[in-house]
Amino acid sequence: MSKLKNPILMATIGAAQGLRGEVRVRSYTDDPSALGEYGNLHSNDGRIFEILEIREAKNVVIVRFRGVNDRDAAEALAGLELFIERDNLPDDELDDDEFYYADLEGLDAVDPDGKSYGTVSGVFDFGAGDLLELKGPGRRPALIPFSEAAVLEIDLENGRIIIDPVAAGLLDDEDDNGFASDSPADPK
Repeated sequence: MSKLKNPILMATIGAAQGLRGEVRVRSYTDDPSALGEYGNLHSNDGRIFEILEIREAKNVVIVRFRGVNDRDAAEALAGLELFIERDNLPDDELDDDEFYYADLEGLDAVDPDGKSYGTVSGVFDFGAGDLLELKGPGRRPALIPFSEAAVLEIDLENGRIIIDPVAAGLLDDEDDNGFASDSPADPK
């Protein structure tokens, strides 16, 4: 039972499916049925899960793990998050301008002038588009849209992303009169 050095969330186990120990799994991979191709999956508590069978269902995959042989054992896994080591993800299949969302975590978020707005601490999708969470000392966590307007450049080599703080919603867009452009007092 070993801890992963750089864990990447690959899936979350849901409800039991049937009586033979199968579970419904929400896969975060591009091809949900390829979940087993990344090797064994690991839980935060150090358990290792080997996929014996996998098949697609409506919005999930149905998985049978080695050692999970009945409904009771399957039900005990509900809500468990499964990870792999970052090194198990194939980098050779990525184009030059492609990356894994996990690679964004830990990058500094700066504007074009170099002013820091925190560090990327997570990437989320609540259904309306991807969001980056920024955290910094003395700042409350902030969510910004992961869009071309808000994130101008991703510089993995130098460990940073360059953002437009106005498009990201971190600053108000002020016009020449000092009023925010969306302000009701704006004398347009």
